[in-house]
Order: sequence, then C-alpha cells, then structure tokens
Amino acid sequence: MSNPSRRGALKLTAGLALLGASALTGCGRGTQTAAAKTSATPVGNGPATGILNVWAAQGDADVLNKVIKPFEAANPKLSVKFTLIPNAEYYTKLQSAIAAGKGPDVAQFFPESQAQFLDPSILRAVPDGLVDPDSFFKSLWDAGVTGGVAYTVPWYAYTYALVYRSDLAKKAGVEAPTTWDGMVPFLKALQKAGAGHGLGADIGWDVFNGQDVAMYAWQAGGSLLSGGKWTLDTPAMVDALKYNASFFTSGTADTSGPTFLDAQPYFVSGRTATMITGPWVIGQLDTAAKKDGWTASHVATAPLPAGSSSGVSFSAGGSWGVLADSGNADAAWKFVRYLAEPSTQIAQYKAYSSLPAVVSAWGDRAIKGQPLLGAFLTQLKNTRAFPQVTTWQQVATRLGKETEAVAKGTQSAAKAAANVQAYAESLGTGAK
Repeated sequence: MSNPSRRGALKLTAGLALLGASALTGCGRGTQTAAAKTSATPVGNGPATGILNVWAAQGDADVLNKVIKPFEAANPKLSVKFTLIPNAEYYTKLQSAIAAGKGPDVAQFFPESQAQFLDPSILRAVPDGLVDPDSFFKSLWDAGVTGGVAYTVPWYAYTYALVYRSDLAKKAGVEAPTTWDGMVPFLKALQKAGAGHGLGADIGWDVFNGQDVAMYAWQAGGSLLSGGKWTLDTPAMVDALKYNASFFTSGTADTSGPTFLDAQPYFVSGRTATMITGPWVIGQLDTAAKKDGWTASHVATAPLPAGSSSGVSFSAGGSWGVLADSGNADAAWKFVRYLAEPSTQIAQYKAYSSLPAVVSAWGDRAIKGQPLLGAFLTQLKNTRAFPQVTTWQQVATRLGKETEAVAKGTQSAAKAAANVQAYAESLGTGAK
C-alpha cells in the first residue's frame, strides 16, 4: 500500500505551514482573475502537446512512468518529464520552487496537508467538467476545495481502520468492537489470549496523534473549526483525549512502544495485537512475518469503533494540482484527467497497491477480491476532511503533544483541550 515513509513529509509540513501562508501567497506568481476562481475554461479532447513537467513525492508516484504509457501513446507530441523527490524533502522543495517562480506544471499533493497551497496565486481552479466531483470519495474531493473553488483532483485514497490478530481474537472468543465502550475489553481479551499489549498505539506524540484525537473528537460529536473559529475546547475534545488515554491507563497500550517502524514487527510477533492504521500495512505483513500467507491466516480488519456520535475517520491520500503559472496548462489538465479515470487508478493499484480515490474503481476484481480491504472501503465512505486552513498542521502537532501529557497522566484532558484551543487561537486560521 502507500509508502509509510510519507509520514516524514507530513511532519515537515507542520513546521512549514506558516511559510506556506506567507511566502507562497505573495510570491510573485501570476494571479488568476476573480472570474477564473469560480469558472475555468473547459479542457478539450484534442491531443496534448509540448513539454509537461511533473513533480511528485517518491512512493506511489514511482510507477507513474509505467502507468501513463497509454496516455503518452495517445499523445505522441507530448513529452512528460518526471521529477521524483524524497518524501521528507518534497514540500520544502516544492514551496521553494513556487516562491522562486520555477515550479512544475503539475504537482502532487497530500489531501490531509495541502491547505497552504489552495490559493489562486499558487494553483489553477479545476476546469469545469474536467472530472465528476461525485465520482470520488466526498471527503477527498472536499479536501481540495476552499472558498467554494476546487484546486486539486484526488488520485489515491486511504484512511484508518482496525487491523487486528484474528487468530488471537478467535482464541479469546471475541469480535472486533463496534463502539468505544467495547474497545478496551476487546484489547484486554487479546492480551489474555497471549498478546503482550492489545494495541500497538502511536507514540510519536506529533501531528499524527493530533489527527487521531481530532478524529475521535468527530466521533464524539465535536467539530474542529466552525464559522471560521477554532472549536477545540469542547466536551467532545475532552472525551476524545480521555478515550485515547484509556488505552494506556488500562494497560492495553504502552507509552514506550512500539515506535512507528516497529509497529509491524511487534504485531507479527504478538507483542501487540491491534493497530489503528492505514491499508498499506496489509501488503507488508507477510514480509514482516517472513512467511507467505501469514496475513491471510492471522489478520482481520474492521471499521473503527464508533463514539457517541459516529465512527467517522479522516481522509488522506494523494492529489494533483496545476500550478497557476504553468506554461502548458492544457496538457497539464489532460494529464490530471487521465490520472482520475477509473481504469488508470486501477492500473495504479496493480502497479503499486495505491487504493483508488474514484469509488467505482473499487468494484474491479483486482481490489474487490482482497477481503482485508473491505473495511477500508467501508471506512472511506465515512470520512471527513481536516480543516482546509493553513495552520491546521501546527494545531494538530500541538494537539499531539497535549495528547502525550494526558496519556501519561501528567495533565487532565480538560486542561489539554484548553491549551490547544488557546494555541490555535493565537495562530488563527491563516485566512487573508
């Protein structure tokens, strides 16, 4: 599945959010007119020509040169030039290039952390009729929309679900929990069946923990931003922080491990028995176990347990945007349109296991025949986009740090919620 090393790029993004809000917006790029923000010229069906410069992060884009061969064959007078950049450096280099007016025609983005780029001085509005917005998972499309204008087109998708040791669950005589109240008892049952800890929790105490707790706040009926104002010091956020902490205070998760890179070895060895994670792990567990077929006989998946309001998760993945000063926008949009076609996204899945952002593509037998992916499809249909404001990554990072104090018992959930609210208000939303 999607390369988990991308976490490094997102950690970097949190520290660059303010740079994105200030340096990029007024960087001297050609600004679109007000009319162009709401209505772009439709893209025709003629052949694409010229040179097209495409930038992407290493990982899912590594196979693009193979995936687009039919597109190149249909457009013989077009030369596509790829620049693949290491994940941890990608946004930094892209921001620098944009600020210098030397960006590519097309760039890859990550829906969960692209808000600082959603501006007409940086990206062109998606042309009318280029794609059908309703063909994508709604939250992924929404992640590219601000001020009623769409700036990016979804490419691949992922979200979080439960991945657990089915053999230990069978031994314990338990099924995956469907509510928060059932989570700790389920984890304790797995421990009685032989697991060291029921849950291999994320202990990075960073932007990812912040995203997790934000997701739990949604599940408890809360919001993160309402009417342009942060809504983080709420009963729902307090409940979310307490729920996250319950894994540690109950002894079903450990504040000292596993680290992110240890998560799969711990899971395979039985030191942990459950992960709240993305679909990329499914294709990697046989390797971690050093045994073909281990996953099929030891692993099951399920949608996330629901809080008092819902079992909603967050949407993430990859998307594409065309830069405002692209010298070949016509070819750029034709390239993006091709990557948004169901058949192309299926080809991308077959080449790299990138799960489609187009809902209909999940009906292809290559994906539908993978039983462990079913929970992720169910969950993707119940997702939300994180706030499309430039300071969200910083707020999520602070929330992750506050989460650590609550999990370790050095701070109350109410105090943590108040702290992150005050911090968020001090940053604002980056709105101009």
